[in-house]
Amino acid sequence: MVGSASLLGLDPISIGNLMWAPLLIILMKVVVVFGVGLVATMLMVWFERKAIAGMNNRIGPNKAGPWGLLQTLADGTKLFFKEDLLPERADRFVFRLAPFLAFVPAFLVWSIIPLGGDFSNGKDGLVTWFGHTTRVQLADPPVGILLLLALSSIAVYGIMLAGWSSGSKYPLLGSVRASAQMVSYEAALGLSVATVILLAGTLSTSGIVGHQGNFANWHVISTGVIPFVIFMIAATAEMNRPPFDLVEAEQELVGGFNTEYSGIRFGLFFLAEFMNTITMSGIIVTLFFGGPQGLFDIPGIPGAWEGTLWLIAKIVVFLYIYVWMRATLPRFRYDQLMNLGWKILIPASLGWFMLMAVLRLARDQDWNRGVVVTACIVVLLLCVGILSLANRVSKANREREGAMF
Repeated sequence: MVGSASLLGLDPISIGNLMWAPLLIILMKVVVVFGVGLVATMLMVWFERKAIAGMNNRIGPNKAGPWGLLQTLADGTKLFFKEDLLPERADRFVFRLAPFLAFVPAFLVWSIIPLGGDFSNGKDGLVTWFGHTTRVQLADPPVGILLLLALSSIAVYGIMLAGWSSGSKYPLLGSVRASAQMVSYEAALGLSVATVILLAGTLSTSGIVGHQGNFANWHVISTGVIPFVIFMIAATAEMNRPPFDLVEAEQELVGGFNTEYSGIRFGLFFLAEFMNTITMSGIIVTLFFGGPQGLFDIPGIPGAWEGTLWLIAKIVVFLYIYVWMRATLPRFRYDQLMNLGWKILIPASLGWFMLMAVLRLARDQDWNRGVVVTACIVVLLLCVGILSLANRVSKANREREGAMF
C-alpha cells in the first residue's frame, strides 16, 4: 500500500486507514489550493492594472472597493451576465470546450507545487497537522515535472481549438500562429528543465526543492544562470505575455484566436492568461529559487509557515517583473520571435545541457577537470561559430531571394 501510494504521488496522510481527520485535511488542502488560486488570479488582474497605471502616470482602478480591489470582481460579474454568442458556423461542442482546456491546466499545476514546509538542513518538507504527517502540497507524484510539462502543453489545444471551432478565418489564422509560437518554445523550455532534473536527480517537485538545501545550491546558481534565463524567456512566450503577445495581436488579427468569443467564455481565456502568469512564477521559484526555502530564518514563525511566506514573496517578485516587462517592452515581430526560439534558445539550451552533463560525468568519474573544461570551451566556441555562420548564410539567401522579386 505504501509503495503504490508513493507511485501515485498520494499524500502521506492517505497511507493506512482513512478516518475523518485525514479526509478533512485533504479536502481543506483542495479548497485552499484552488480557492486561493482563483482569488490570486483576481488580485493579479488588479495588481497588473494598478502597477502599469503607476508606471504610466495614471490612477488605475479606484472605484470598486478600497483601492479598486473589487474591480476584477465587478468585471467578472459583468462578463458572466453578458450575452454568450455562438457563431453560426462554429463547432458547438469544441467551441464550448476550448476555454476550459486553456483555463483548467493552469489550476491543476498548483496541485504539485510545494506551498510550504521546512526543507532546510536536509529536511523533506513534511509537516504535522492535528497529529497527522502530510505535505503542504496536494500531490507529489514521482513524475511531477513530466505532469507539469504535459499540463502546460494542453493549453496549446485550447487556443488551437478555439480558433478552429469559431468557423471564421481570422481566429483560425490567430490560432495557427499561436500554436506555432507555443510549440516552438516548448523545446527550449523542456531542455532547460532537463538541466535542473540532471542536477537534482529526481522528477519530484518536492525532491527538486529538497535538493536546493541552501542558497549556494539553488539551481539558478548551480546550473550557471543560463537555464533560468532560457526558461524565463520560453515561459513568457508560452504564456503569450509581452513582448511575445502575438497570439492576441489585435492590431493585426482582430483579437486573434478569441475574436468570436464573448461573455464568460471570453472571461475564461482572460483569466487563464493571468492564472498562467502566477502558475509559471510558482514553477520558476520551485525549479530555480528553492521553492519555500528562505534566505534567513524569520523570528517567531514556524518553519512550515515561514516557507509559505518566502514562497509568496518570491512569486510576487516575479509577478512584478512580468508586469514591468509588459509596461516597457515593445512587441516582437513574428520572424524575430521564431528566430529567437529556433536559432538561439534551442541551441543554447541543448548545448548548456550537454555541458552540464559532461561536467557531472567528469566529477563522477574523477576526470581531469581542467582538461574537460578546456575541451568544453573549445567545442562550445566551435558550435557558436558554426551556428553564427549558418545564420549569416541563411540571412544572405533570404535577402538575395527577396531582391529577385
